[in-house]
Amino acid sequence: MTMRNKHVGIIILVFSLTIGLLTYMFNRALTEIVSTSCSHGTSCPMWGTIKFQTNISIALMIFIMAIGSYMVITDWTDVKKKKTTIKTNGLSEEDKSVLNLIVEKDGSIFQSEIVESTGLSKVKVSRILDRLEGRNIISRLRRGMTNVVILKQD
Repeated sequence: MTMRNKHVGIIILVFSLTIGLLTYMFNRALTEIVSTSCSHGTSCPMWGTIKFQTNISIALMIFIMAIGSYMVITDWTDVKKKKTTIKTNGLSEEDKSVLNLIVEKDGSIFQSEIVESTGLSKVKVSRILDRLEGRNIISRLRRGMTNVVILKQD
């Protein structure tokens, strides 16, 4: 996830610099047009409009650059997952192995994937999940033809 966020941050920075370049080019062209067409000198209202639009563009560019810089600089791996304490006393070795598999999959796994990964029969896995669900360690949600097994958080 870290590299993806850094790449998005770099894209945002490039986008911001593009806005800055376009603002600069637009400002130069508009300044030339106003200087040749406005006969009031610096008191011409068009100069105020150019200054206002330039300031808005610069503020927008700085805001977008700040977002991009934040995404590039921030280390997204600092986000720590909440540790869950699970009481495994009284569980069989098969129960513990299924529970460890659920924990390894970040607390969410399809029941059919448990069957494939453990090599246990569907009935055996179902009984193990019944025991874990009875101890209020997991919950199962029906999704199509299978269940999603979710580790309950304390």
